[in-house]
Amino acid sequence: MPDVDLLIRAGRIVCTRSGIDGPGAVAIRSGRIVATGPQVGGAGTQTIDLPDAVLLPGLIDFHAHPARSGSKYGVDPDVEFLPRGVTTVLSQGDAGADNWPEYRAGTIDASNSRVRLALNLSRFGEPPGGACFRVTNCIDRVACASAVADGDELIWGISVNLSRESCALDPRWVLQHGLAIATECGKPLLVGMRNPSDWPIREQLALLRSGDVVTYLFRDGEWSIIGKDGRVLPEVRDARERGILFDACHGLQSFSFRAAEAAIADGFLPDTISTDQYARHVGSNPPHHLPRTMSKLLAAGMTELDVFARVGAHPAALLGLSHDIGSLEPGSCADLTALVQRPSAAPLVDCRDDSRPGLCWESVLVVRAGTIVAPQAIK
Repeated sequence: MPDVDLLIRAGRIVCTRSGIDGPGAVAIRSGRIVATGPQVGGAGTQTIDLPDAVLLPGLIDFHAHPARSGSKYGVDPDVEFLPRGVTTVLSQGDAGADNWPEYRAGTIDASNSRVRLALNLSRFGEPPGGACFRVTNCIDRVACASAVADGDELIWGISVNLSRESCALDPRWVLQHGLAIATECGKPLLVGMRNPSDWPIREQLALLRSGDVVTYLFRDGEWSIIGKDGRVLPEVRDARERGILFDACHGLQSFSFRAAEAAIADGFLPDTISTDQYARHVGSNPPHHLPRTMSKLLAAGMTELDVFARVGAHPAALLGLSHDIGSLEPGSCADLTALVQRPSAAPLVDCRDDSRPGLCWESVLVVRAGTIVAPQAIK
């Protein structure tokens, strides 16, 4: 491979979109992938050998809180996400119409990470001091639509978190406005549902449209999507049949092995996997990150290829970025993550302190647009 800037050889290369899975190499030139597969040989200006690693497209975290300022939940994406293998991250509502310009300049434009935003329906975004939906004038439909038009492809959709912690108003009224604005702007919703004891899941799902995404899929307790018969609730399956998508988000309270295992055994896999990583996760031990969350879904019964697809090709398609990310195909942006499974890693524990055996993935090399940004693997 003449004139290759970077050649990475790995014991296993996986691209779920193209079907590549086995030993090989990825060649990179000018920030783009130029060749992938077992036949790729030679050397580049820089060559890296990772015989014990799996090399993937850069991981995509579909629901987290990248924000350098302006959000009570925000963390620096280049510090908390990128070194751990996440090259693209979608913000759940860290900015609203009022602070969208600052978010764009201070986080999206200023970060090496690729950041997209689900614009908060609340014009205030996520300021300190309580729920984002706490006064009726927090929703300004004209301002929201204007921000979406200004953001164009940088704003993926509209975030509507109806939980009691985020919504002190009538959740039905809030969702009604969110649906109206999203329809007007031609954007999907990212929805955190209301406590079912306040508003039955069946009624909430019935209002959503094809392409809308429900997050916090594998909660337990009153939130559980698992019925008394141990199977996924019929209304949840019906929603998927209508085109509603489901994100397995692992926040501080939103992942249960019990729920995940039952759903997976019932053939109901998430469409995406995410972390809800935010300020309270900083400094946690063990660290909270996407490779560890992926490891928990593997321990819950998903296959490796199904897990890889849900942090790669699937979220890339939902974000409208399949032409650029989520793949190791030639022409794609050279975002790559190399993972190894650490047998000495801390146990895999869910939000109810239930644990499962299993190895934990950790990133050893991260490449963003052809440039090495986390060189743990380089001696």
